[in-house]
Amino acid sequence: MSEDIAKQLHAAIASKLPNAVIEVTIGSPGHYALAVTSAEFAGKKPVAKQRLVYSAIAHLMAGDAAPVHAIDKLITREP
Repeated sequence: MSEDIAKQLHAAIASKLPNAVIEVTIGSPGHYALAVTSAEFAGKKPVAKQRLVYSAIAHLMAGDAAPVHAIDKLITREP
């Protein structure tokens, strides 16, 4: 199931940042690490970059039965 959620995370980020290079690492149940490289991050402050990613995956983190409990590490990079 974790692999399915990892694919959903990847797809959600790719839909928001179409040309991004996205790496999803599975941690303990419900925990993931993300590394996202996108030209969309150019000129943005770190918090703005993180907000872009979190806004893409918010639906996977919403509610008591959310499949994603935490993003343990989020790396945002420009190409």
